[in-house]
Amino acid sequence: MKLFPRDLQGTGLAIGLTILSVMIFGVQDACAKILVQTWSPFQITMMRYWAFGLFALLMVTRRAPLREAFRSRMPVTQTLRGLLLTLDIWVFALAIRTVPLAELQSIISLYPLVVTLMAIPLLGERVGPWRLGAVALGFVGVLVILRPGGLPLTTDVIFALCAVAAYSSYIVLTRRVAQVDSTATSMVYVGVVGMVLTTAVGVWFWLPMDWSGLVLVAIVMATTVAAHTLMMAALKLAPASTVQPFNYLALPWAMVLSIVVFGHFIDWVSLAGAVVIVGSGLIVWARERHRNVAISRAEANPPGKE
Repeated sequence: MKLFPRDLQGTGLAIGLTILSVMIFGVQDACAKILVQTWSPFQITMMRYWAFGLFALLMVTRRAPLREAFRSRMPVTQTLRGLLLTLDIWVFALAIRTVPLAELQSIISLYPLVVTLMAIPLLGERVGPWRLGAVALGFVGVLVILRPGGLPLTTDVIFALCAVAAYSSYIVLTRRVAQVDSTATSMVYVGVVGMVLTTAVGVWFWLPMDWSGLVLVAIVMATTVAAHTLMMAALKLAPASTVQPFNYLALPWAMVLSIVVFGHFIDWVSLAGAVVIVGSGLIVWARERHRNVAISRAEANPPGKE
């Protein structure tokens, strides 16, 4: 006998898969942080992209012939998406060298707010005072973390902020191409562009790896595939708006990993700033969800419908 309706069972499983993928991504970041202390971030990014690129190609060929997947109505924008995601992973790998995991994840949590701002000029979206206020509050949270005596404003911190900008731009362009291209097309462009670009750069930074490094790289590659697979499975079971809030569990998980693996504790003021950023992101999510529900109802019941 089923205790819950089938739709609720699907939603619960989607939430569970999302949480598991968040935890796997956190383990990946911890392994990457260890690796970039010895090997170049460009070498590690290249090897990570080998796994992600092959995964993307495998998923695409299971849905449609590869030639068809490359047919895009916006090929320049698709290529730019691939460049932006590659840039995001590069600067994130540079940032993680010295920025503690908890503080880094706090800064990265700013991206939904930046997406909200970018969507105004690039997608023509209208943003009300609630969301604009939440965006402003989120930036205040970052200033709290970067306050005098807090996280030093180093080059690597600037790399973290660049990662937010690059990933936010990637998300906005992904929304744009989703209106005209299939998911398979979007995936194959990101995988191939990233694999080619990171390899073209990464080979110049290659250093031989010992067994410990190879094991950690293998974990990074395996977790990349596993986390993306779980997230894709979650999105098949429930809409993105349902699972999005659970992505913020990445912050407390990063704090746990930072303490257990690296012995670093986030200070209380920086923690307060992180909470402000996450809270601002949840406000934006709630307002967007409310807006989407209102639009759906209006489309289902247009004026004059009997």
